[in-house]
Amino acid sequence: MSFGEKIASIMERPGQDPVSKDDVPWWMKYAGRGLGTIGSLIAIFLGAWMCVGVIVGSVMCFISGMWQMVAGFLVVTVEAPCCCMFIDFVQNLSDWVERRPHWNRAAGYCLIALPPVFFCPSLSSILGSGLIFATGIIYGLMSVGRKGSRPDPTGLASPNGMTSPQATAPPTDHHTTLMEDPDVWRPT
Repeated sequence: MSFGEKIASIMERPGQDPVSKDDVPWWMKYAGRGLGTIGSLIAIFLGAWMCVGVIVGSVMCFISGMWQMVAGFLVVTVEAPCCCMFIDFVQNLSDWVERRPHWNRAAGYCLIALPPVFFCPSLSSILGSGLIFATGIIYGLMSVGRKGSRPDPTGLASPNGMTSPQATAPPTDHHTTLMEDPDVWRPT
């Protein structure tokens, strides 16, 4: 067993199928899960720091901090249910979210990350919610999937997909125009 396989077995969720059903690279899965876990813990801490703003009378920053703490808690329960294993519903919530497509999680993370920045635009809200938003972006990229293969440029030259010597090689006669050569241009 290689070192990468050992790390992958440690990062697996309990009861997870060892064979991946989607076409997402392994590093992107771990980047989304890692950034979601670490970013949500940072967001909870920064949200608590923003709640101190109620001392100076900033109620909107208090609301923003509370929202950011709740958003961070939701993300950490989905991404790392082991951090909240003493709460009964966390594993059920995490399993339910895992069965959903990646774009659902991306939209949810991006939507819950925006209100704290609008309520109280400060460095704490931008950094804390920005990490949750970045996790949503990673899951959005997972929903797009892998990049397609490079198309064959010789197959694109002919309208019917067949390559011909005339389609692949440029004409040697520089005086040929589109109207004179029927293979270059065909009226429809």
